[in-house]
Amino acid sequence: MQEWLKISLLLCTFGFLKEIRPSEPFIVNYLEGPWRNFTITEITQEAFPIGTYSYLAQLAIIFLVTDLLRYKPIIIVNGIAGIIVWSMLTWTTTLTALKVLELFYGTYCAAEVAYYSYIYAKVDREHYQKVTSHTRAAIYSGRFLAASLAQLLVYFEAMDYRQLNYLSLAGQISATIWALFLPSVKTSMYFHRRSPITLGAPEPPSSVLAVEGANGGFNERTLAVDPWQSSNGSSMENGTATHQAVIKDDRSIDEDVDSSEGGHRQSNRCEQLRGAFVLLWSHFRTSFTNRSVLQWSVWYALAMAGYIQITAYVQALWQSIDVTQPAIWNGAVEAALTLLGAIVSLLAGYLHSGFLKPRTSLMALALLSLAAGGAMLLATKTTDLIVSYVAYLVFGVLYAFAITVVSAEIAKNIADDCFGLVFGFNTLVALSIQTLLTVSVTDSEGWFALDVFGQFTVFSYYFVAIAVVYTSFLLIEVVSGMIRR
Repeated sequence: MQEWLKISLLLCTFGFLKEIRPSEPFIVNYLEGPWRNFTITEITQEAFPIGTYSYLAQLAIIFLVTDLLRYKPIIIVNGIAGIIVWSMLTWTTTLTALKVLELFYGTYCAAEVAYYSYIYAKVDREHYQKVTSHTRAAIYSGRFLAASLAQLLVYFEAMDYRQLNYLSLAGQISATIWALFLPSVKTSMYFHRRSPITLGAPEPPSSVLAVEGANGGFNERTLAVDPWQSSNGSSMENGTATHQAVIKDDRSIDEDVDSSEGGHRQSNRCEQLRGAFVLLWSHFRTSFTNRSVLQWSVWYALAMAGYIQITAYVQALWQSIDVTQPAIWNGAVEAALTLLGAIVSLLAGYLHSGFLKPRTSLMALALLSLAAGGAMLLATKTTDLIVSYVAYLVFGVLYAFAITVVSAEIAKNIADDCFGLVFGFNTLVALSIQTLLTVSVTDSEGWFALDVFGQFTVFSYYFVAIAVVYTSFLLIEVVSGMIRR
């Protein structure tokens, strides 16, 4: 077996094991049930917001520390945080403990960046497309298996909601042990660079976030994440110019750092760190002064914020719609969304590469945002739980399609080395917006502290507002084109 494939399989095994969390589709049912007896208000307005704040507070720091420590230690931290979260979820009973747990859950989410970036430091660029598909496929497979298993165990009453936590904990322990045997990394993007970047034709974009290419596999839906990039290379004129500008900056920075180290490699650590931060700023400045990157990044951040907020609290919505009947199909809905999301993301990647033009894409995003908002409004206002499930699935599928289109647009306009920074920054902005949503409508100590139905009404109209914004962008594009003529 080739070395790059072996490393990819090792990392993907970690990703698969980490996603074995069958308790997640029923977490609200568990916390509200006889094992904990928390109220919906305590869960959604007091405990869950802490996870959002913790994630935001740690993301930027962990992004830098991941590069500085060269990935593997943070992958292990990711696993350890998961062990702490599900241990506390299983064996603690107080609201205070649940709030502490949410702090570690923020660490767990933020540390996922190491999983998505590790592989690109271990394999050659020619394999980036394939390993991107591998890592995404591992995540999707783990989530699908966990959700399906959870639904079957609950439906046939083989396990209750609390016992599902044992399986989740076992998955985190297995993933952490597996992470210990991952090969160490010698280089990283900023703090431990390889040889200086060479000039030449733009390389196909590849990074933490890539749209699936001709080799098959899965595409990015979120960041996580998700963190979820383009397979058709940097063929656009402005994309090529951007790439060459960054390469030029990278080369000059690398030469400065290399010359300063010379025969004083140990004594010039501060200079190396300075060079890393200068390179970070160079990538940031060159990427976000590109109008196309900025335009698509706005949608990416806005939509991701709303999506994360909705998926984090949707179980509370379902529980509130029908308090007399347990929402026993949560696992099936999550499994279906995972599968459908993977399919439509793949479809979006192929459609966008040949059929959608810039103006058409703007119109599509406006319509998709409007439809997504309408779907969530239906999921919120209905009194039928099944209708709410279906509307949520429609929302998730629309988001999966749109986020892939947007990721491809961003990918075509930035240099290969900028992917992690650009999508990482967009995720940071998304979390900042999500925090604003949490403070304003969700947190019990926030500005409005709305109930679950009030929250989801706001979230639904939030996507309608995004549609209005991108309709405005489309009109500006049309008017600008008429003026240029």
